Amino acid sequence: MIRIKAGLPRGVRALGLPTAWGASALTYKLTCPLAQQDGLGQRMVSGAVFFAVGTGIVLHVRRSLLRELRQARRIACVAQSALLPPLPPRVDGLSVAAARLSADPGATIGGDVYEAVGTEHGVRVLMGDARGHGLAAVGTAAAVLNSFREAVHDGKDLAEVLRRLERALARQVRARTRDATADEEFVTVLLLEIRADGEIRAVNCGHPWPYLITGAEAEPLARSEPLPPLGLFPLPDDLPVERHGRLLPGQALLLHTDGAEDARDARGSFFPLREALADAAREDPLCPRRVLRRVLTALLHHSDGFPADDVALLMLHHDGARTGPDTVALAQGADSLP
Repeated sequence: MIRIKAGLPRGVRALGLPTAWGASALTYKLTCPLAQQDGLGQRMVSGAVFFAVGTGIVLHVRRSLLRELRQARRIACVAQSALLPPLPPRVDGLSVAAARLSADPGATIGGDVYEAVGTEHGVRVLMGDARGHGLAAVGTAAAVLNSFREAVHDGKDLAEVLRRLERALARQVRARTRDATADEEFVTVLLLEIRADGEIRAVNCGHPWPYLITGAEAEPLARSEPLPPLGLFPLPDDLPVERHGRLLPGQALLLHTDGAEDARDARGSFFPLREALADAAREDPLCPRRVLRRVLTALLHHSDGFPADDVALLMLHHDGARTGPDTVALAQGADSLP
């Protein structure tokens, strides 16, 4: 048997109590003999009645709006968590931590996305930053992120994965051809592959290079000019994958979006991400979650708690527990590495 729940719509039910209060006040005014008198005392009583009714209506409406707002936020949190769920604490033996801030108040994600996936080729990592910030950039970021999750296992190398992302972004733009800004959509993308022996491979389209953390020092992984952001120009036919040494036990990588380094204080000074990262990494043993917490705390203090752009941070730490070919030899012969 199917039961049909009868009842008035929620909006009608929400108006029921204020309507009853208003009707009671109107009835009092029209029918109560005391309300018809013009004395000061009678006017004070009538004023008190209407003030009480008005206050009750305002409080009821406020309570209803807050309830609807909490429900909307719960739904938004579920949707945002489905798009960018928390990363596991370890991926193929690497310790992982991530943090993000959205420029839109009340939102937990924006145009900055990241992902780390263990594959047969090694740990493949995405850090992306879609044009714009906040909720307006979520659609573009979602298209790139979902395409990465599909291509990360199939692509034989990072070049093939990047071409898949380019096709996904092109489909996103075509789907929004009625939007006047659709042809201006682009996203900066950094793809990393950390192989079992620690070798780091990368393809960079307009994104800031990550920092390699060794002890209390933080240095850019590379200083070469990246390719243009994805979506501005077609990818070249020859798309080389760069090699940047190896991630040794004890070392870590910090991937970030430009919102971290572009955050400014009241005087217009940029946030010193490199110095803040080096200071946070002085602890021993290194804990990625604590490092990110300290960096974010310093960033929020620098920008007075209101970043102007989305911020995403992703840290991968080789804590020595990872097993793979030549791991021990690499740790002992780091000076001979290319």
